[in-house]
Parts: sequence; C-alpha cells; structure tokens
Amino acid sequence: MEVIFEALFEIFGELILQVLFEALAEVGIHLRRKDANNQPPRSRTLLVIGYALLGVIAGGVSLLVFSHSLAHTHNGRVVTLLLVPLAAALMTVWLGKWRARRGQEPVSLDRFMYAYLFALGMGCVRYAFAA
Repeated sequence: MEVIFEALFEIFGELILQVLFEALAEVGIHLRRKDANNQPPRSRTLLVIGYALLGVIAGGVSLLVFSHSLAHTHNGRVVTLLLVPLAAALMTVWLGKWRARRGQEPVSLDRFMYAYLFALGMGCVRYAFAA
C-alpha cells in the first residue's frame, strides 16, 4: 500500500510542477499578447519549435527550484516522463476551455499539441538532469 501512495505522490508531484510552469508560461503569453496587438499570426513550425524550447527552458528553471526528481526509482522516472506530459497537456487544454467559457481569449498553448510539446520538453530535461 505504501508503494502505491509513493508512486502516486511522485506522479502527482511532477504533474503539479509541470502544470504550474505551463500556467506561468500562459500568463507570460497573455501579457505579451496584450503588447503585440495587430501582429500577423505565427507559423505553426515556429510555434512548435518555440513551445518545445520554452518547455526545455522551463525544465531548466524547474531544476533550480527542485533539483531532485520527485520520482526516486528508474521505473517511476520513466512513467512520469511518459504520463505526466500527457496529463499536463490535457489539464492545460481543459483550463483553456474553462477560460474561453468565461470570455477570455485562448492562446496557442491552450491547444493540445503545443501544451504537450511544452510539457514533454520540460519532462525530458527533468528526466535527464534531475538527481
């Protein structure tokens, strides 16, 4: 039973960390968007590269705050690398839909592909470099 609670803590801890960083990225995007009215839409290729790089940067910053992985076993780290970005992206999409229903304009990070790339970039950095 203790093993199950530990595994859930590892997964949910990493999930909360990734969702927090995605939320901070969205706040930055919303602030930037207010300053950049009347700009032409960005290309999808640039958005894919940009969100992946932003996720890698967020992963590096997260290592400054939480230098240790919340998953302590190799299997736990692999599971968090595979499942947490998927869950974080789904939560980000859900939050974007919730905000859209409240009248706020969605950003591109509210789409699954971009949210997933961000979370995967962050997860890969944490998997590779977290102690």
